[in-house]
Amino acid sequence: MIHLKKIAFIYAALGAFVYAPSVNAHVVFAETTAKTGAYYFGFLRVGHGCEGAATTAVTVQIPEGIYAAKPQPKAGWETIIEWQALPEPVAGPHGKTQTKRVASLTWEGGVLDDSMFDQFGVQVKLPQEAQTLYFPVVQKCGDKEVRWDMIPEPGKAWHSVSKPAPMLEIANPSFMSDAHH
Repeated sequence: MIHLKKIAFIYAALGAFVYAPSVNAHVVFAETTAKTGAYYFGFLRVGHGCEGAATTAVTVQIPEGIYAAKPQPKAGWETIIEWQALPEPVAGPHGKTQTKRVASLTWEGGVLDDSMFDQFGVQVKLPQEAQTLYFPVVQKCGDKEVRWDMIPEPGKAWHSVSKPAPMLEIANPSFMSDAHH
């Protein structure tokens, strides 16, 4: 019985942590954990506009160490992929040599009213190392913008900064499966 209470407490605490960012209407990933080396299909949730103005563009920076990234098309929005040359070629997914990587993904030209929320989908191939990655976002609303790009100091909570960058906790598959049993 005590074991089940501990598990219930852990899930409740994790649920509160995962849910808390969306309550504050930050730009966040719908799922904040993923397995090392896996493909991650994530959705950036945009919970509001900029001081009452509708969102008209969302740009996400892809962290160093991620060599494959794709945007999900969104009806009514144009998608833009910005590429960055690599200093040296790297082995990419499927054994292909890569000389460039995706630096950012942008959705623009649509209108997301301030009274609504939406999600912007990304697919990335994650690194093999367990780590926390931050994906800074610029949310534009006409001539206004909000920069969700703050990264907390080491040891500080994600929400300890006022405009946190969306984060993704990458864990080894064995750790993740142990945590759910």
